[in-house]
Amino acid sequence: MSAESGMIAAEDASAVGVGRGLAPEAAGTASWRLALGLSVLLAWQLMVVLDGTIVNIALAHIRESLGFSAAGLSWVVNGYALAFGGLLLLGSRAGDIFGRRRALVVGVIVFTIASALGGFAGSPEMLILARVLQGVGAAIAAPSTLSLIVTNFEAGAPRDRALSLFSSVSGVGASIGLIVGGMLTSWLSWHWVFFVNVPIGIAVALLAPRVVKEAPRMPGRLDLGGAITSTIGVTALVYGFIRAAEEGWSDSLTIGSFAAAIILLVSFALIERRVSQPIMPFRLFDERNRALAFLAMLVVPSALFGVFFFLTQYLQTVLGMSAVESGFAFLPFSTTIVIGARVVPGAVRRFGARYVVMYGAAAIAAGLALFSQLDQDTAYVPLVMVAMLIGASGAVANFVALNLTIMGRIAPQDSGAASGLMQTAQQIGGAIGLAILVTVFSTVSRNSALAGHDPLTAMVDGMQRGFLTAAVLALGVLAIAIFGLRSPQRNAE
Repeated sequence: MSAESGMIAAEDASAVGVGRGLAPEAAGTASWRLALGLSVLLAWQLMVVLDGTIVNIALAHIRESLGFSAAGLSWVVNGYALAFGGLLLLGSRAGDIFGRRRALVVGVIVFTIASALGGFAGSPEMLILARVLQGVGAAIAAPSTLSLIVTNFEAGAPRDRALSLFSSVSGVGASIGLIVGGMLTSWLSWHWVFFVNVPIGIAVALLAPRVVKEAPRMPGRLDLGGAITSTIGVTALVYGFIRAAEEGWSDSLTIGSFAAAIILLVSFALIERRVSQPIMPFRLFDERNRALAFLAMLVVPSALFGVFFFLTQYLQTVLGMSAVESGFAFLPFSTTIVIGARVVPGAVRRFGARYVVMYGAAAIAAGLALFSQLDQDTAYVPLVMVAMLIGASGAVANFVALNLTIMGRIAPQDSGAASGLMQTAQQIGGAIGLAILVTVFSTVSRNSALAGHDPLTAMVDGMQRGFLTAAVLALGVLAIAIFGLRSPQRNAE
């Protein structure tokens, strides 16, 4: 992907350079600088996405090695997602104030150190701590990726191509993570799914200051009150669901967690309306389609996070695949993402984001509905593979269309806040969604076991209901597209 990224970025940079009246030699130099800079930014994005899926493929081994419970295991995913999503808006603002390239480098360094700590983890607590620190590093660096792309590429075709490449790398990284994670877990140990981040992180931290052009800084102050209330509030919300999965809905700590979440999130909204420089500027929601795209970007990951979490364990525990085999089993998903990332931008320009999102949501729901039919006797072909193909086509359609709706015409001064909020929606939505699905899974599995079913059957029963619940969430995105998003013609009226 890096060579292809370089060629496309070179074409875009050439158009930018020539358009500004540069001599051919100067335009060529600018082209290759942008190409190399884009490659570094995409390498960081690859590392972030790689980390998410590479850990998922190792979950079964991590659970057995460190003794996690079924619900507790979700914290390996959610500890990262909550720190990442909860601090993204603050990280975005820090990038605006201190420099986006500087934020990128600092975040990558923190992420790399945390990855090394995760590799050495010998207890559940140490691993979760490392995952939280990874999330902190990602929150500092991630908003700078999209905003630096927006800053360096002009609106229109050049920026759309770069953003499409960003989405494509995200899809490829997910699949590479599954395959590489399977190899490392099977041939070495699960610890190496964290160590693999270290050389990539070192390379990005060293190269970024040399090849990525710094974006203009914007003076201001950090909204610490907003960051603290939003992060702790969402964490309390997710903890409430996880606690309910383990102790029940009447547990006092479960009820207290939900109450604290409501108080803190309401406080966050009040703080954001009063402070002069909020981490979540409400003007980002002034445009109808962008506001609804943010909402959809919150719901889509809530449906999809469970696919990787449950399906990797299903393939290994129920179907008996090795970690390597289960990694390769996701190839149909990644292939569809790569192809879709090339096709969807054109479909958005031709049909409009509304219809592309409608297709995407319907396809995700259909794929998840098929996954809900999995049982102990299901073969990989055709049901699992077909469900992957359908679901992946919907995922890439939604993510690319929503990405372009949010970032495609954003003002440069709002690019950092918008990219941070978009990624916050993805991570927080995924964390909340996974917490809900794990709660459903644990409740159904426990009831199935109490009814006398063997542990494997009880696990499958819980997964079936979890996938079905995720399909209902995807239908919520379909409703947003049908009843909320407007076509370009209606926007013009």
